[in-house]
Amino acid sequence: MDLTEITENVYEIEQTGEMQVPVRVYASEPLLKEMLEEGDLTLEQASNVATLPGIQTFSILLPDGHQGYGFPIGGVAAVDLDQGVISPGGIGFDLNCGVRVLRTDLSYEDVKGREEELGGLLYRVIPVGLGKGGYLDIDRAILDEILEGGMKWMLENGYATSADLDHCEEGGRLEGDPNAVPPEAKKRGVNQVGSLGSGNHFLEVQRVVEIYDREKAVAYDLEEDQIVVMIHSGSRGLGHQTCTEYLRRFEREYPEIVQSLPDRQLIYAPLTDPVAEQYRAAMYAAANFAWANRQAMTHAVRMIFDELFDDPTIELVYDVCHNIAKEERHEVDGEEKTVLVHRKGATRAFPAERSEIPEAYRKVGQPVLIPGSMGTSSYVLSGGDQSLKLTFGSTAHGAGRAMSRTQAKKTYGSDELQRSLQGQRVYVKARSRGTLTEEAPGAYKDVDEVIQVSDALGIGTKVARMRPVANIKG
Repeated sequence: MDLTEITENVYEIEQTGEMQVPVRVYASEPLLKEMLEEGDLTLEQASNVATLPGIQTFSILLPDGHQGYGFPIGGVAAVDLDQGVISPGGIGFDLNCGVRVLRTDLSYEDVKGREEELGGLLYRVIPVGLGKGGYLDIDRAILDEILEGGMKWMLENGYATSADLDHCEEGGRLEGDPNAVPPEAKKRGVNQVGSLGSGNHFLEVQRVVEIYDREKAVAYDLEEDQIVVMIHSGSRGLGHQTCTEYLRRFEREYPEIVQSLPDRQLIYAPLTDPVAEQYRAAMYAAANFAWANRQAMTHAVRMIFDELFDDPTIELVYDVCHNIAKEERHEVDGEEKTVLVHRKGATRAFPAERSEIPEAYRKVGQPVLIPGSMGTSSYVLSGGDQSLKLTFGSTAHGAGRAMSRTQAKKTYGSDELQRSLQGQRVYVKARSRGTLTEEAPGAYKDVDEVIQVSDALGIGTKVARMRPVANIKG
């Protein structure tokens, strides 16, 4: 594959054949080497994305990029609203998988020595793993209300504050239609509001260990030695089933498109077709479910901290989506236009003064929340000044996998991993040994390297770094 270095941390695959635009790869030499070790599959997928009708400027691959379903994970593609398409592979199966960070007024000294007690209680109260119920007990009628209302429903029913809504991307609600969500997806979601799930999803109590930008940290109300809580989860079985059923429907309704694609996993629908609108309505309803899911766990965290500590303050810093497609205004070829931006394993990272940013953060830029792998650092960044120019206002969503779950299980032992984490004073409670080994730090890219590239490019600039204290997983 003809990969050219444009400048430091910026590479390009030229437009050839059926490609509508070039591919831009944002990575350091070590991260690029890891992508190439996948046998060019990650770069091949990014090149395939560049063939989509209506794609604008570049097919973008971010520093944490790795192979996914159709699109690479860590991929961004913006499409024209008239000539473009929507591709479920460019959004992912876990619709609105995302991350939120809660700040507290507790210091590390307040929780030191109580890591196991705190982690154990979180694990007992918040359902983890496949299925396993939810923190909220709801019926199908209430599920439809959540699919329509998202965080608004959580506020109206006493599970959120108005400040929580103010500090969510999109206010925690998009214009979704519950009727567009398949019945089987609803069946899977009715008992999962307030549940963590499995795989790389986690809830982690963290300690702020380093501040890089004092002004922005003050705006986000973060300081050294502060205890924060990071929640990484999404739309659970409801989102996965929704994506699966619409993928199959697209394949049935557009056999000629399937035949023309370099990879059938790129299947899409033209944005002007009714089925595309139905999928968007279902996706946004599932996104509302995901926001409510993370908010229900936030409510549980507040109850647990109230039980263990002396009336602590727990406030939402921000909540960001990783798997979503939304209409946004961007400059394309020197003109501002509305495009549909697919972000798959990518975080919106808008710089200061964008109207979409909460007023409290508008002068410093949107908070960007990037988890590391289990036992490593996580970061709060701010949307960088170059993000709109380079990445349609996007940056990485995490460390990104460096090896498959199967390979990780063969490489790492759970007992050794537990001892290593205990040596770092990190308490981890997981549902199985397999979950631990699948998510071993060595199975992921170096998150510090990913963050350094983002910071150097100016697409997401460093504000604070956190280290784990207690972690629960499915």
